[in-house]
Amino acid sequence: NTFPQSAHFEASSQSSQPLKFTTSDSCDRIKDEFQFLQAQYHSLKLECDKLASEKSEMQRHYIMYYEMSYGLNIEMHKQAEIVKRLNGICAQVLPYLSQEHQQQVMGAIERAKQVTPPEMNSIIRQQLQVQHLSQLQGLALPVTPLPLGLTPPTLPAVSSSSAQVVKEDKARDAAERAPRAEDGDKSD
Repeated sequence: NTFPQSAHFEASSQSSQPLKFTTSDSCDRIKDEFQFLQAQYHSLKLECDKLASEKSEMQRHYIMYYEMSYGLNIEMHKQAEIVKRLNGICAQVLPYLSQEHQQQVMGAIERAKQVTPPEMNSIIRQQLQVQHLSQLQGLALPVTPLPLGLTPPTLPAVSSSSAQVVKEDKARDAAERAPRAEDGDKSD
């Protein structure tokens, strides 16, 4: 017996059933297999197109979130710089206040520094809503709205005596600058 054991088994099982391999049967089988493969290819192509569409949508979202993150980072640094400058102004103005007002201002500054996490979440949520609305409407709205319950600061009423002091200060500043400008002309 020159055939391997498995070949002998196949030959014996095939001889028990009649072989009906005609050309048309083979063609039909190939045609069915081709149609099956074509349907499988079509479904895979649709799935691939869907995934490509989802990928481009995800990339669009990524870019949008990156731009938002970058904008918020810039805004955070800007706000930090504003806070630093305002702190400097407060430190310069504080000594000119009466003792009672100095204590009130110091207390207010300390309270302003104590922001709780829920307050931060609320502030961030408000900023994102305003930013989202401004993007939708195409308006240049400020990104930092006032916290709930706060109104924009108003300037104190100017009395005639305080207006006179301001005028005198301006006149004195102008008089101080005038000799410097003349000195500069002489040195040329």
